Amino acid sequence: MMDVSGLTLTEIEIAQIAKPSIGGVILFSRNFTSIDQIKQLIASIRAIKPNILVAVDHEGGRVQRFKNGFTHLPAMLRLGELYDKNPKKALKYACSCGFILAYELLEVGVDFSFAPVLDLDYGNSSVIGDRAFHSNADAVVQLAQALIKGMHRAGMKCVGKHFPGHGYVALDSHLDLPVDNRSTKEVYQDMAAFKGLIDQGLDAVMPAHVVYSTVDDKPAGFSKTWIQDILKSKLGFEGVVFSDDLSMQGAFFIDNIKDRVQVSLDSGCDMVLICNHPDMLLEVIDQDWGLNEKLQSMQGNRKYKSDKITHLQHLETIKSLL
Repeated sequence: MMDVSGLTLTEIEIAQIAKPSIGGVILFSRNFTSIDQIKQLIASIRAIKPNILVAVDHEGGRVQRFKNGFTHLPAMLRLGELYDKNPKKALKYACSCGFILAYELLEVGVDFSFAPVLDLDYGNSSVIGDRAFHSNADAVVQLAQALIKGMHRAGMKCVGKHFPGHGYVALDSHLDLPVDNRSTKEVYQDMAAFKGLIDQGLDAVMPAHVVYSTVDDKPAGFSKTWIQDILKSKLGFEGVVFSDDLSMQGAFFIDNIKDRVQVSLDSGCDMVLICNHPDMLLEVIDQDWGLNEKLQSMQGNRKYKSDKITHLQHLETIKSLL
């Protein structure tokens, strides 16, 4: 999965998207000015490759790439705060947030968002912070399940991140390689949020660029132990696994980008992301990495026509949070 540089495609990007190795495009704030513009950009991407996946980080709060014309959703921690006071109301709001998030993205042609965040809020991590629902795994499961329910109702698949949990470490994996030295038991307590959702509609997972030293000496996204042995075999996850961005500093655990891609795929990732570093993309784009039919399950239900009245009803539900 690659990114693109601006509001329209360059000639180089048109040629890159057409290559067999490219199965997806992730969009950022720099790619968006208006609803009409983003529709045109996505249409131009699909004119090259109709079944390509189009994704975005669109969680709410401070991580929401599209704003003008979109509902600016609250940070998920707001739902957690409400959950402590009124669980029933919080779950209703979470479902509405999920529906709105998915409905508005599907309307412009995006297949899915990399959401929800399933990390626990320990108050340590500036990069996670209020992106997390709660500090309690059971609360995260309840709120995330409601959010996913809303996303599914609108016709969108979900991606839980960052497996097995990024919330405890203070360092930002965009800038460093965090190491979580807690006991295996403590790390597994974080993982409970993922475990609790695997049989409750979790479509895809993104592993963290974090080393959990008592389990493996490799970051989770490069670890067969975490992806094959624990996520797939022990927890029974059968969905899609996306790597986090392989150009992040947390991925520099492996120096060479070709090796990073290969180790990620060998470890169990179905699709790898390379963002904001076109030089790295050039090093791997012409190599045959094989086809993964499982990825097509992540396509948004573009034929699904959700009721706009329902969208307005969900907006009314969460008005007090906006």
